[in-house]
Amino acid sequence: MDAPNAFIEKPNPPSDAEVAEVLGPAAPLWTQLIQQVTSDAGKMTQEWKGVYVNKYGWSLRLKQKGRNIVYLTPCNGCFRVAFVLSDKAVKAASAAHLPKKVADALAVAPHYPEGTGLRLNVTRANDLPAIRKMAQIKLAN
Repeated sequence: MDAPNAFIEKPNPPSDAEVAEVLGPAAPLWTQLIQQVTSDAGKMTQEWKGVYVNKYGWSLRLKQKGRNIVYLTPCNGCFRVAFVLSDKAVKAASAAHLPKKVADALAVAPHYPEGTGLRLNVTRANDLPAIRKMAQIKLAN
């Protein structure tokens, strides 16, 4: 089950210090993932987005040339990573020999007109390589 967004009902985007505080031990993983995706993608922009913040809270979008690559949602003690994948990206991910947890999540991910919505929780360092691979697949497709 997904952990709730830590910044529901907060009227403004969270500061780096607020994010680090709610993430706790997952804060270095948040920073590491952002650095890895940025390193892989080249120039990226970061944008905090709050859609119906009273219900859903805030999430950080990593974007390349206006294209959303990955969504990061801070939760208490962990964070959620989300991708919206094209059919081509889903096919590439299915062939990428991802860990069972990620492959299973991809197999049951809902399909929307915009693409397939994959959401994963990050709680430990072992979660990052597969998420980085998913970001690389998204960038390539």
